[in-house]
Amino acid sequence: MVHGRERNVEDLHLSNLTKMFGEVPAVDDLTLTIPAGSFFALLGASGCGKTTTLRMVAGLEDPTSGRISIGENDITSLRAFQRPVNTVFQSYALFPHLDIFENVAFGLRRRGIKNVEPAVNAMLELVELAPMARRKPTQLSGGQQQRVAVARALINEPDVLLLDEPLGALDLKLRRQMQIELKRIQTEVGTTFVHVTHDQEEAMTMADTIAVMNAGRIEQLGDPASIYELPKTVFVANFLGQSNLFAGTRMSSDSNMIEVMSNGIKFLVPVQRNSATGDEIIVGIRPEKMTVLDLYDGEKIPVGNNSFEGTVVDVSYAGVSTQYLITLPWAQNITVFEQNVIVGDRSSVGDRVLVHWAPEHTFGLAGGETLLATTAQAMAAGA
Repeated sequence: MVHGRERNVEDLHLSNLTKMFGEVPAVDDLTLTIPAGSFFALLGASGCGKTTTLRMVAGLEDPTSGRISIGENDITSLRAFQRPVNTVFQSYALFPHLDIFENVAFGLRRRGIKNVEPAVNAMLELVELAPMARRKPTQLSGGQQQRVAVARALINEPDVLLLDEPLGALDLKLRRQMQIELKRIQTEVGTTFVHVTHDQEEAMTMADTIAVMNAGRIEQLGDPASIYELPKTVFVANFLGQSNLFAGTRMSSDSNMIEVMSNGIKFLVPVQRNSATGDEIIVGIRPEKMTVLDLYDGEKIPVGNNSFEGTVVDVSYAGVSTQYLITLPWAQNITVFEQNVIVGDRSSVGDRVLVHWAPEHTFGLAGGETLLATTAQAMAAGA
């Protein structure tokens, strides 16, 4: 097996890619470059177009219009088996009558390669399954079967490996272990991985770059930290993690801060963290950036912090953090995550509290959107 970084792996280009199902665009004029050798995630809810995009790259679905190329090589009209692309599905699709060695060797034997042993053994070493080479798939755990599926796909040395919800059938603990394993394998082989998922944690744990999809288009593209810390739309703010959002109006601004009035309270939003171009601004803050204080501890709030009063209506202890649901004077509920660093120091249902946070954690989004713009599909997917 020649490792990917020793081969000339090239970028994957999707140019004006569109797929219509009747009158409905499942993928809507998508233009995207996926860098060679990267771990790239297409993240979105059911029905957003991510799986249709993957199927078009794989050659399992014909685009209505647009172009797919790897480097300068146009693969749009090639049959699936002619493309330097392999796919790993959630179902693994292993051959139950063949042992692990022969499952992995299948593609090489099909191409007429006689001496498959060195390549298969190297691939089984890579996925840490060499001692299990002669077991049948039914004798392996779900995570081990998934690694066999990855090995079987990678042994053909594809330029691009497509992963379609690959961990969806695994339990939570095993899924987290496999996230680490898949990232390790991708780093070692240097092959371009394109991972389709609706699981935010999965995408953020593994991917170098995430494209958040909604209604056939990309809402935001970037590395996990950038998208999480600085979402550009209400959809992304609500889909990738949780956000507390407040509709407001710009009151004044200087070179550093914008003062926004919302529900009779002034909020400070850094100019560099504001995506709104007009005076209508949605103020956003992640729950874990906020701090809850007793109502009479206002002197503990640092000067310049954003703050307001509220009443605790629900308390959930989650081990690492306590999650508060707090209702505000204007009848809006917000969520606050507070790390459990002091034993027993928690507010209770019915407590009146102060909530505050540093302005540098605040982000501003374009006004005019509903604050719950996650779409029915996103909520159905558990986002």
